[in-house]
Amino acid sequence: MIATIIRTFIIYCVVSVCVRLMGKRQLGELQPGELVVTILISEIAAIPIEDNTAPIINSVIPLLLLVSFEIISSVIDRKSVKFRYLTEGKPVTIIRNGTLLQKELKNLRFTINDVLSGLRQKDVFDIEDVEYAIVETNGTLSVLLKPDKRPATSKTIGKTEKDTGLPCAVVVDGKIIESVFEDCGITKNEVIQKIQRETDDIKTILLMTVDKSKKYNIIFKREC
Repeated sequence: MIATIIRTFIIYCVVSVCVRLMGKRQLGELQPGELVVTILISEIAAIPIEDNTAPIINSVIPLLLLVSFEIISSVIDRKSVKFRYLTEGKPVTIIRNGTLLQKELKNLRFTINDVLSGLRQKDVFDIEDVEYAIVETNGTLSVLLKPDKRPATSKTIGKTEKDTGLPCAVVVDGKIIESVFEDCGITKNEVIQKIQRETDDIKTILLMTVDKSKKYNIIFKREC
């Protein structure tokens, strides 16, 4: 029994690390932990079906453990930004202010064809139309077009749309996220001053975003 628990935990940890090392483009739509659990559950569940001599308990215990690991991981994710970044990674900006960041592409092991393919899936066929492009933690590509290339709405018809840039999450779960400051053209001092004007305790902030025009949006935590 102890050996089964230990081996299951070791396999989970090893596979999780391997999936993270493979990079974002290998993950599809699932987060790393979710993908690990999906793979292991399918494999472990098949053992007693393929081998009738294998005790069912040897598959039930690992399955329960895997589900427990995923639940515990999800709970910690909600409480710790650092743990969330460790297990899920961070979104990576590959186009900023219309400039393709080739160093980030190299780190992600993305080719230019990968970028163009991702843009086409967003109905963007000219990379020159893109102001920001971000590779999310699940490998998908999010795109913000330049102001003059964005679809017209009832509010923007006949008007020149102001370039407010990319709304950046500068505070998440009560923690300042300095890595996004460059994207929204803001400094840590400006963020702290805004926080101090709004609240005495940064931990009460669930999410605070800001764009280039210095427009802030703050969502405070609520008891639930």
